[in-house]
Amino acid sequence: MSNSKDINIYMDSLGASAKRASRILSQASEEQKNNALLNIAKKIDIKRQEILKENIKDLEEAKKKQIGEALIDRLELTEERIDSMISGLKVVSELPDPVGEITKLKPTPSGIDVSKMRVPLGVVGIIYESRPNVTADAAALCLKSGNSCILRGGSEAILSNKIIWECLQNGLDESGLPKDSIQLVETVDREAVKSLLHMDKWVDVIIPRGGKGLVKLISDESRVPVIKHLDGICHVYIDKDSDLEKAINIAFNAKTYRYGICGAMETLLIHKEVASTVLPQLSEKYNFEGVELRGCKATLEIIKVKAANEEDWSTEYLAPVLSIKVVEGLKEAIEHINSYGSNHTDSIVTENNEKVKIFFDQIDSSSVMHNLPTCWADGFEYGLGAEVGISTDKIHARGPVGLEGLTSQKFIVKGDSELRGS
Repeated sequence: MSNSKDINIYMDSLGASAKRASRILSQASEEQKNNALLNIAKKIDIKRQEILKENIKDLEEAKKKQIGEALIDRLELTEERIDSMISGLKVVSELPDPVGEITKLKPTPSGIDVSKMRVPLGVVGIIYESRPNVTADAAALCLKSGNSCILRGGSEAILSNKIIWECLQNGLDESGLPKDSIQLVETVDREAVKSLLHMDKWVDVIIPRGGKGLVKLISDESRVPVIKHLDGICHVYIDKDSDLEKAINIAFNAKTYRYGICGAMETLLIHKEVASTVLPQLSEKYNFEGVELRGCKATLEIIKVKAANEEDWSTEYLAPVLSIKVVEGLKEAIEHINSYGSNHTDSIVTENNEKVKIFFDQIDSSSVMHNLPTCWADGFEYGLGAEVGISTDKIHARGPVGLEGLTSQKFIVKGDSELRGS
């Protein structure tokens, strides 16, 4: 496409097609949608070697461009990650269909019958970086919730995304559902993103998945409502009343499970009374994994690490780097999290249930955990089948966005000729 006019025409055609498809998809039966999901899973399984070959090409190109290790990790597909995509599709097919679900309200004084019906949002635009598995995961959730979608992956994953999209389209076609239900923006020109953000005529919601810069740009530019999170600055607080063996294992897993996910712990908070016992053991484990530690003044007195500065407390590293702060107790830990956190995921490690209640009540994050590493913040692990992202907004959806987060509700009002008087 030679210029922005051509791109706008192309994007407008995608939008119009997606809107038409959304009307058909919103009326599709649960059986039709489930058959499509299972057909897509079969297509991905059949094409797995081709998918891996295309992914290797993307990886080679990304390494030439010296893309960061966190993005490389997100970009890479393996046999296990393809198995996970297939599993995700099957799990979504087994989830209850939210579309058409009726919620009864309390009887009204007038006698009219008021309830709410769950309905699809319509057309969902998803803009994401690196992770080609998002192409399948996001499409699956949109399909099951009766939404059509327009997918715009990063240029670094274009070949991987295209071949996965081919599987999606073939699976839809075999199931008798419109192929335009799932569309991929095939140009890597950034003008396409701008065009998508301005397509409020066709698109009902935008969901960005990527770095803070991408999400902020989309939030600032979009004419379409956005479900977003800017940062994943996640904390684990080790309380003095914790089981220290549990605490060490949780803190280690929270950081080292995968550095590039938004649920990775970026700051460890630890009660001063157990810091001298826990930190030397954790330091040894982190050093073995190559994790760079940055600590407050009290931390520096216990273990040899780099001094943390003010910026560290509000940084999402997405890398083998961890900031550590020794705190006076629960109150200071909560104050720190609410001051520097990003309302994503925060966890307390303690055997004191009263402190758990205080932590749950006072931490204003989309996921608050007890005796768990923050890396559990994931739609699949929450039983949602998969997720299109983790929202730190409070409206319209919060936390991992699964099927219910991709629907809205409309009022259903029934009567028997009741007339409204003065």
